[in-house]
Amino acid sequence: MDVRNCRKCGRIFNYVMGPIMCPACVEAQEAKFQTVKTYIRENPGVGVPEVARECDVETSQIYQWLREERLQLGEGSVISLECENCGASITSGRLCDKCKKTMMNDMRAASRVEKPLEQPKIKVEDGKNKMRFL
Repeated sequence: MDVRNCRKCGRIFNYVMGPIMCPACVEAQEAKFQTVKTYIRENPGVGVPEVARECDVETSQIYQWLREERLQLGEGSVISLECENCGASITSGRLCDKCKKTMMNDMRAASRVEKPLEQPKIKVEDGKNKMRFL
């Protein structure tokens, strides 16, 4: 049994997995996420400070949801994220499509198992090349 303190409220709870928050704080955060999601959908083109102010959420939390790809920006949004690899403008996540494809190709190439080189076969001739024991 893994007992921890909630990072938000400090209450003790039985930690299973995921964020180190008690079930009550997780539910409250999920409710705020739904509020933010609805507000962004109803008000396209809003900025992060306005969303944070109207929905009573930290701007860092909104950026975290964008990086986790739980939220996605619409076309023409004033909110912008940059690819962590090349700096291109993206709508959600950490990498642009080009960098994702490159990374996936690199991972596939690295995971390919190379076949071992075949050992040359030694021809056995009439007992001349046999190993002998004394």
